[in-house]
This record gives sequence, C-alpha cells and structure tokens, in this order.
Amino acid sequence: QMQLEESGGGLVRPGESLSLSCAYSGRLFTIDVLGWYRQAPGKQRELVASMTGGERTNYEYSDSVKGRFTISRDKDQNTLYLQMNSLKPEDTAVYYCNLRGKNNFWQMKEYWGQGTQVTVSS
Repeated sequence: QMQLEESGGGLVRPGESLSLSCAYSGRLFTIDVLGWYRQAPGKQRELVASMTGGERTNYEYSDSVKGRFTISRDKDQNTLYLQMNSLKPEDTAVYYCNLRGKNNFWQMKEYWGQGTQVTVSS
C-alpha cells in the first residue's frame, strides 16, 4: 500500500511558475512509472508528464506542456516534482500524482494522490 500526498498548488498569473510536490510513502517491490495528471472542470483526466522508475529513465510529456513543464524525482526523499513554467489559463486544473508499480506478489498496483488545485488567472 502506498500513500501519495500532493502539495504546492495555488493561484498564479499567466506567465508565472509553480512547483508541485508529491511525497509518497509505503512499500512496493518496484516503482515502474511516476506521473502527473490533471483534470479541468468538465473534462477527462489527462496525462501531463510521466517518468519511468527503472535504471534508465524515460520521460513523456503531453504536447500542451512540452518545453514548459519538467517532471523530476528525488529518490532519497521519495518525492516527485512537477516544475511548471510559463503557465497559461488553460493549465488550470486539479493536478494528481500517480504511481504504478509491482508488489511482492508481482501484481501491478496503481495509486493516486488526492489532488491539488492549480489556477492560472489574471
């Protein structure tokens, strides 16, 4: 069982930056993928950015955030980050931390944080 807790959301103006954090705790045999998703009102949840947890890290970004957002991880602190620069009003959403990995029985498990609101408005 894993627990994920996001922090860092808030209200910013267009063009400003914001950094989200996701502290995760618990135990998994492997952490395979860590990611950030978002859900705007009336829209489906969508992938923002993800990274693999193995020795060779692969990154994936949605086209709408490429070049503006950066996902990273501090393994020692068990924390996932999302640095968001040049924010736009269309980035307004609830942002969720996501983690997928295998338990000791080699079963794939998926966990979500509770979400943090990001609002970009002038």
